[in-house]
Amino acid sequence: MATATTGQVLSVKDAIVSRHSIRKFVQKPIPKEDIDRIFELVRLSPSAWNLQPWRFHIVTDTELKESLKEAAYGQQQVTSAPAVVIVISDMEDVIANLPETVHPGLSEERKQEEVANLSSFFNGLSVEERGQWGLTQANIALGILLTALQGYGYSSVPMLGFDQEKVKEILGLPEHVKFAAMVPFGIAESEGYEHHRFSLDKIVSYH
Repeated sequence: MATATTGQVLSVKDAIVSRHSIRKFVQKPIPKEDIDRIFELVRLSPSAWNLQPWRFHIVTDTELKESLKEAAYGQQQVTSAPAVVIVISDMEDVIANLPETVHPGLSEERKQEEVANLSSFFNGLSVEERGQWGLTQANIALGILLTALQGYGYSSVPMLGFDQEKVKEILGLPEHVKFAAMVPFGIAESEGYEHHRFSLDKIVSYH
């Protein structure tokens, strides 16, 4: 499986080390086969109770991207990129379809127990609380998405600077969904900044 730029898939380490946020992209469409290959990896992301609340809305239509750019306060990377993915969490869809999340290898009795336990737990939370819980899981998939894109030769930039209500309107999303990010992606036209990150002493504590 070749990347868009080098003909080789990057190792996980190389994908993480080489990833920078990019805001200017080559004007070249991304083959759907590449996008499917990336999301075949992303869908393997782990989640508590295997609930998989993430949903991905991939926008390549020029007019829709213009609308998204307006919702993102005019940020040029939205239309510079050949594709934009909106990463959301939809816990209400998960709860409405809980049996789909239960492992098929379990006995029927265990499956029913799992669904009953999950229903009891989440029905004890408000829609807002369920949404925030699901968002923590969607953020796991977001990290894997950024790594997978880089591994296959596509640069990206995760964004939260946008009017969420406008994006819901543009894409016809339910009011209850939570946004993990808007992610323009494509082949980089310009280099990103070098990494500026805290040292391990700042972020890692041993106990």
